[in-house]
Amino acid sequence: MPAPVPIIDIHCHTAGIGAGASGCFVSRAMRRNVRFHFFLKAFGVTERELIELGDTLVLERLSQGLAESHRVSAAVVLAMDGVVDRQGRLDKAATEIYIPNEFLARECRRLGNLLFGASVNPYRPDALERLDRITAYGAVLLKWLPAIQGIDPADRRLAPFYRRLRELELPLLSHTGNEESFTRSDNSLADPLRLRRALDEGVTVIAAHCASNGRNDGQSNLERLLPLFTTYPNLYADLSSLTQANRLGHLPRVLQHVEIYERLLYGSDMPIINSFVTSPWWHAYRLPLAETRRIVAIRNPWDRDVELKRALGVTEEMLGNSGKLLAEKGKLKAALMVKNRITREEIVS
Repeated sequence: MPAPVPIIDIHCHTAGIGAGASGCFVSRAMRRNVRFHFFLKAFGVTERELIELGDTLVLERLSQGLAESHRVSAAVVLAMDGVVDRQGRLDKAATEIYIPNEFLARECRRLGNLLFGASVNPYRPDALERLDRITAYGAVLLKWLPAIQGIDPADRRLAPFYRRLRELELPLLSHTGNEESFTRSDNSLADPLRLRRALDEGVTVIAAHCASNGRNDGQSNLERLLPLFTTYPNLYADLSSLTQANRLGHLPRVLQHVEIYERLLYGSDMPIINSFVTSPWWHAYRLPLAETRRIVAIRNPWDRDVELKRALGVTEEMLGNSGKLLAEKGKLKAALMVKNRITREEIVS
């Protein structure tokens, strides 16, 4: 029997409060929200630890957890650009979470099993230059959360941005479906049909969470997403968050569509997989009791997530699709080259 294929998690988050001069920040409203402490607990850190040891601690804990995983070999960790004002400047008052590319790229370069997932708000006046810069940093994809960042993927002004993404062969991982992790959002911007402009420009688009919740124009977002797979061979979707308690039944619903199996990518939505929200017990009504107990007993969150998704019907081929896509785009080789490009100054420091 062949060994299981190494898996790359294409959807992994980090967090930071600005400790250790990271440049990250979390808004006051978000820090007062119960979600903030929930996320820190799921990352396995405390606010005091971050203040004392710096925001790099979250990434080090992620890297350590991956090193202990038997199934997942690496994860794409996602930056988060902020909202920008009419002049294209970062609007801190409207931004809830900010994780700068420079900080994350540096730390992913240092930690061997973390891959850099960049974020650039396309309304920045120097957005195209930023795309070139993150590519030089070793970015393997670009992440958007339109409902939070105030980005309309259907905006015709974004055509030059999309063309540059296509030229750089940089996939766009864009949230689809309702966003419920922040204190405010405009979920109309997460309508999967708004991604058609990027798809028409030839961008490889990954619909995060497979548009698994919410509605637009009287249709479920999943219903709006599915026909796009037939029209656009450059469309993919990730399976992150589909085992959450508030999305019961979504993963089996997606897996009914055998025709899109080659376009489904493994993503964890870490740190959510390290919380009660994705406990296998929520799925006990679908799984044999012994199987549920076996999965619950798995300590590593990535291994537990993989086994739960397999038990619910995700195939080994699907689990390998993330790595296959990034390799086809040349992003894995490029990221490795960046990791190995150590300058004299870095060695001295």
